[in-house]
Amino acid sequence: MATEAVPRKLWEHPHPESTKIGQFRRALESHVGTQFSGFHDLHDFSTANRTTFWDFCWKYFNLIHEGSYTSVVDESAPMQTVPQWFTGIQMNFAENLLFSGSGQGRSTAGKEDGKIAVVEVREGALEPAVPLTWKELRRRTGRLIQAMKAHGVTKGDRVAVCASNSIDTLLVFLATTALGGIFSSSSTDMGAKGVLDRLVQIKPRWVFMDDQAVYNGKTIDLRSKMEAIVQGMHSVPEFQGMISQPRFASRPLDVSDVSKAQPLAAFLAKGVSDSLEFERIAFCDPFLIVYSSGTTGQPKCIVHSVGGVLVNAYKEGRLHMELDENSTVLQYTTTGWIMYLSAIQTLLFGSRVVLYDGSPFLPELSTLIKLSEQQRVTHFGTSPRYMYELQRAGIRPREIADLSSLKIVTSTGMVLPDALFEWFYDEGFPAHVRLNNISGGTDIAGCFGTGNSLLPVYVGGCAGMSLGVPVDVYDPTIEGEGAKGVSLGLGVPGELVATAAFPNMPVSFWGLDGGKRYHDAYFARFDGVWAHGDFVSIHPVTRQLFFHGRADGVLNPSGVRFGSAEIYQVIEGEFSGEIGDSLCVGQRRPSDEDERVMLFLLMKPGVAFTQDLVKRVKTSILQKLSSRHVPKFIFETKEIPTTVNGKKVELPVKQIVSGKVIKPSGTLLNPECLQFYYRFAEVERLVPVQSKL
Repeated sequence: MATEAVPRKLWEHPHPESTKIGQFRRALESHVGTQFSGFHDLHDFSTANRTTFWDFCWKYFNLIHEGSYTSVVDESAPMQTVPQWFTGIQMNFAENLLFSGSGQGRSTAGKEDGKIAVVEVREGALEPAVPLTWKELRRRTGRLIQAMKAHGVTKGDRVAVCASNSIDTLLVFLATTALGGIFSSSSTDMGAKGVLDRLVQIKPRWVFMDDQAVYNGKTIDLRSKMEAIVQGMHSVPEFQGMISQPRFASRPLDVSDVSKAQPLAAFLAKGVSDSLEFERIAFCDPFLIVYSSGTTGQPKCIVHSVGGVLVNAYKEGRLHMELDENSTVLQYTTTGWIMYLSAIQTLLFGSRVVLYDGSPFLPELSTLIKLSEQQRVTHFGTSPRYMYELQRAGIRPREIADLSSLKIVTSTGMVLPDALFEWFYDEGFPAHVRLNNISGGTDIAGCFGTGNSLLPVYVGGCAGMSLGVPVDVYDPTIEGEGAKGVSLGLGVPGELVATAAFPNMPVSFWGLDGGKRYHDAYFARFDGVWAHGDFVSIHPVTRQLFFHGRADGVLNPSGVRFGSAEIYQVIEGEFSGEIGDSLCVGQRRPSDEDERVMLFLLMKPGVAFTQDLVKRVKTSILQKLSSRHVPKFIFETKEIPTTVNGKKVELPVKQIVSGKVIKPSGTLLNPECLQFYYRFAEVERLVPVQSKL
């Protein structure tokens, strides 16, 4: 992709100075006595003057806390030492979410007792469950806090859920973090092995689990999975038992035959009141454990700090997302993904949160669009796959729903193709809506690339960088552990790195060898910088951040590097009527002198895979990209491996076709499909019959 030409401009805020980030910029300018020429100048200042910037943010955001700090951070400390931030400050995550910040105390400004805080909606029904007011949310949180205290939960204890995106799950999050505990979540669509791969590492005291799940029009009894998880936790002495959350309050399932399990009502009965208590912990103390995809092994247990996530949540939510007490947020997510945190932490601003549980496509593809109209959603979070399905079905959201309240649509989870940027504005959504393409993720509980109302939206990539996070692009051809990285500058694709510490870096990986695994994950690639594992480039004019795929999945035939996303854009843009999905990987076996590109096509129902299609795909890639991009081999596949969060995964297939035998992780939704790909390690035997499986 040529980045020299300026992409088409799709959106621009009519009054950028009136926005929250515009107000912040003026306040910072007044504070430091400097005028910023635009957002990129502001971003450069935020990364070149980290102490000044984050000190100003801390005072500007006015989070609930106690104590004081003598320094923001030691800027001379090497990044890989994970420097401490705001030493001396103590705070609590749940307290900040349940009450508006007023510095040393609490306030209900924007979170009045009678105001709706949360609405839960289940698959197949646009009629919401009974909405929860702020008063009731605080009361129910207090009740669970007291019950957890009675059952021995204290600061540092891990409490886990395997549950849906529901009010009950939110309450466990709030009560756990209120007590200074450490929260962990998995979704019910994960297999028992995938859940246990997480739990046996973090050793939770209690596991809260839904008794039933609803998805694709089916209700699933989860008691056998409950039992499997309990049995798998026998070797964990810290584990006290399983709490069954009734997914349907009117018909809870009997869990008396599940060992070490008790109903939620019995657990709550031990609580003596519904009074709120908050254990304020140090800024860098842990409060949350999230997990890497772990597609080829045990997932990494990534530990985030209470202060790092809070200060970043405020920065991204208020400044980049323009959230406030008048916002209504609908983020489609499972509880096993970092976007679950992204959704519920919007309560920080007094926003109303819509929790949706189930398939986004039932009873029809437009369900979430109509829900957005019904709930007067201002901030809608989705994925490129969802927008692609709308486009493919000919559904134009602005024509089927009143989306006048909608302000921002956020897309994440995979690369957003250029064609969907244009569809979004040409056909899909109202012209006033800002499309906010973001990327960052689980590792940092935040973004590297995101948007803001000071920048236009152009076709492709992320509009800009997240404030306070120093991003660069390094030469990916440099080999050797801890090599000195070389910046490539603007316009040249390479590896995404962060060159200095920022508050929402993880504080550790959980476990005895967590320090080494942390270093190996981010700091072994280049000396003294965080290597994130994405293959990216920065536009020389607009400074958009383009994502071309994962660095470990970069395609490199004959020394020409490009990302799989470039191939996917052609397939989705030119063959959407025939091809349902695709997977592009490189093959380089020990005996191979060069890498070859393999493309696997998942055909739409009723469409045949033919040699004519292979020829047309190759011709289109040649014309749209270059001869170096054309895959050496194109095959049909019946299934593409994905995580339980819906992300297709390339690395296991790349390893398999390159001659390795792997052990798939429990985080894969369909690990059995990997068996199909082993035959391609001896691709020469299959070339004469590419069209056959």
